[in-house]
Amino acid sequence: MSTIQFKLNGAAVSVDVDPDQTLLNVLRGQFGITSPHFGCGAGECGACHVMVGDRAMASCDMPMWSVADKAIVTLEGLGTAEQPHPLQRAFITEQAMQCGYCVSGILISAAALLARNPSPTEAEVKTALDRNLCRCGSHNRMVRAVLRAASEMATS
Repeated sequence: MSTIQFKLNGAAVSVDVDPDQTLLNVLRGQFGITSPHFGCGAGECGACHVMVGDRAMASCDMPMWSVADKAIVTLEGLGTAEQPHPLQRAFITEQAMQCGYCVSGILISAAALLARNPSPTEAEVKTALDRNLCRCGSHNRMVRAVLRAASEMATS
């Protein structure tokens, strides 16, 4: 067991865990963070994406030792029900989700993109979301939602 310290959704946290335990398991099991979902377990589908700094990364294969002293943001850290993030509002407006399993990872990937590039092109949005698998057929609406959020964020 090791004590790992990091920031989770803006708050400093500390947890005693096996350093090889995955971030996904710790987020869900010890912190009650339910937005990252277990999908493939190999970092290939995007359902478990969290933001590490300004990058979307798979938490299902990320050992806890690798997050020490880093800033982690999950969907719970983007916005609240009372004050949703512009991406969350845009996804609702564009009806850019169906089953919801992949959406938190897609929102995190989009937020990471907008953190690095506040005015992405459609092609850049598609590239940023390429690592997220969605079987519902909402991809075009998701791209429109990210572009809508970027536009809204630029004017506010």
